[in-house]
Amino acid sequence: MTNLGKFIQQQRTKRQMTQEFLASKLNISRPTYIQIEHGERELTISEAKKIASVFDISLKNFLDENDVTPKVTIVRDKKTAKRVKEQFRISVPQEKAEKFEQTLLYILTKIGGKPNIGQTTLYKLLYFIDFDYYEKFEEQLIGAKYIKNHYGPTPVMFTSLINRMEEEKKVEKIKSKFYKHEQTKYLINPNEPLNLSALSAQELAHIDWEIDRLGGLTATQISVLSHKDTPWIAAKEREALEYEHVFYRPEKTSVREYDEL
Repeated sequence: MTNLGKFIQQQRTKRQMTQEFLASKLNISRPTYIQIEHGERELTISEAKKIASVFDISLKNFLDENDVTPKVTIVRDKKTAKRVKEQFRISVPQEKAEKFEQTLLYILTKIGGKPNIGQTTLYKLLYFIDFDYYEKFEEQLIGAKYIKNHYGPTPVMFTSLINRMEEEKKVEKIKSKFYKHEQTKYLINPNEPLNLSALSAQELAHIDWEIDRLGGLTATQISVLSHKDTPWIAAKEREALEYEHVFYRPEKTSVREYDEL
């Protein structure tokens, strides 16, 4: 792998972008894009400009492999804390936030009342929904960021979004016990209409499939399963899990049928 190829891979990973996404921006196939990261194919000037633009860095910094990290300041007011970059606001992309919320509400509508569906189980359900979809279709469903902790993959945006959903009276947080274990549960507001406009029929069918196969597991059982998955195994403690690692899964967690070749 050349230095530039490695730099591109690092910048893509840091921004949680997929190889398919960058390949589409360059109007090339994923295998061709992989050759770029591996240093087996050189970039044209127009391709370099496109990637630099996607990474939001200058062409000079891109070609110099200069990792420019924007400065972030914390601005606090009476109502909320906002993270602001020097030139533009940093936030969760609206599409991801909508998909995350609608996926979570859909899960809670289907099985949120079951005694085993607490916060820990929800974390793992969301993880498998996201990473299994990526393995099956090589596309992101939510595309949320998950970090490795002792109990398994944890979605980073969960806390901020669930707090907002509570404030908007879409869900109610309650404390309960399941086999003597304390757990946090979320119940949906039955008076709120369920909006699934951000989710395609294929995505909803995938979520239903995951609910059918994993919705009956306890927090311990689904955590143990996540610990056998390559993205979790490959990550270091408190680091982000890589979507690309789903293509190196063991038979126990793989959900895609691969050609023998």
